[in-house]
Amino acid sequence: QVQLVESGGGLVQPGGSLRLSCAASRRIFRINDMRWYRQAPGKQRDVSQRELVAVITGSGSTNYADSVKGRFTISTNNAKNTVYLQMNSLQPEDTAVYYCNADVVYDADGSSWHGWGQGTQVTVSS
Repeated sequence: QVQLVESGGGLVQPGGSLRLSCAASRRIFRINDMRWYRQAPGKQRDVSQRELVAVITGSGSTNYADSVKGRFTISTNNAKNTVYLQMNSLQPEDTAVYYCNADVVYDADGSSWHGWGQGTQVTVSS
């Protein structure tokens, strides 16, 4: 009932920046929890291998993995039904497929949905 479309990945040199976007296909009534995960090269391509990178709650509270704290910022634009991940000071170890994960209420009747975006590739290399 909700589709998440991710964009913004690409190739960047060490020290560079990217902003990832994850747009929902319909209006979000309330955010319970929105997250960004990543899956690095060399890891098995299944959900269990995805590393939690950043979290934002409906109240605006945020949490970050120690490896990205101070470099990455998660935010939302409720009018656009979109969550962002601003990534600064990127390093080769940040190379991964990044996935948006949403736990939201999408209508005033309390209908909820939880799921994943398709992923977007981020490559940090000279």
